[in-house]
Amino acid sequence: MAGFRPKVKGLRNVPAKGPVIIASNHLSFSDSIFMPLVVPRKVTFLAKSEYFTSPGPKGLLKKLTFIALGQVPVDRSGGRRSEAALITGLKVLAEGDCLGIYPEGTRSPDGRLYKGRTGIARLAIESGAPVIPVAMFNTDKIQPTGKVIPNLHRVGMQFGKPMYFDGDSTDLLYLRDVTDQIMNVIQAMSGQEYVDTYAPKKSKPDEINVAGEED
Repeated sequence: MAGFRPKVKGLRNVPAKGPVIIASNHLSFSDSIFMPLVVPRKVTFLAKSEYFTSPGPKGLLKKLTFIALGQVPVDRSGGRRSEAALITGLKVLAEGDCLGIYPEGTRSPDGRLYKGRTGIARLAIESGAPVIPVAMFNTDKIQPTGKVIPNLHRVGMQFGKPMYFDGDSTDLLYLRDVTDQIMNVIQAMSGQEYVDTYAPKKSKPDEINVAGEED
């Protein structure tokens, strides 16, 4: 960790206890390693179940790695299964824990920030947990897609102020507005170019999309 000389701002914005949602941009697989290492409490991500069921020694290593990172497997095929993922996320928050989410639903294929999925809005509204927006920097240079051995490069991250939301979690327009508010803050912190479309599926999502209506 020291070799990457992490530069961290705003960590005091993460509550020391109680339910909280950490919402980050997503540049690299290593986001899920560096960010939880600096947060002074366990961060739970909802990871796709394939990471826990791959065959052979490599699959076992991957499974153990994700368990060590505190990730929870979810079948993210869509429809009712996406609803099940939402329920899993709400359970994590109901237990007073910290839930990590990548609202884009996948790693950015080109370094730009893509439109967020509304699952995060549903989680925030239904749980009442604050959302901490996070901007990650340089992790795409440290571990580009497909690269196993990371490059030495300084990683940066900025934690924004808590955002609170209430209202009707069944109102799709309101969910879109809440999600856009979160993405606007992430964009302002990260300085990324914003793309008002969902990130391409071919970039193989890492984290669960809990917004069934947008699958």
